[in-house]
Amino acid sequence: MLSDVYYLVRSKTDGRYLTARPNSEDLGYILLFRENFDALSYLNTHAAEVANRFAVESLPGSQISSLLKRWGFLGVAIVTDPLLPKVEFLQHG
Repeated sequence: MLSDVYYLVRSKTDGRYLTARPNSEDLGYILLFRENFDALSYLNTHAAEVANRFAVESLPGSQISSLLKRWGFLGVAIVTDPLLPKVEFLQHG
């Protein structure tokens, strides 16, 4: 995971990252995609009317831990199928 590159979706308006909140937590889990086109597919499938308000950014796996600490996320939610969507939750320890 540390040597991989992941893709995140970020709001162009306020700079916040797209997150999943399975139990209505305040900050929840940051959504990570394995490919740029998966992130774009997710946006176009589930938020086509507002997709132009978001940008896709890349992030080396080695920087995930510091991002989680800086923003206070509980962990990551890796999207394995952007169309369904199917998500794997991993809590940060």
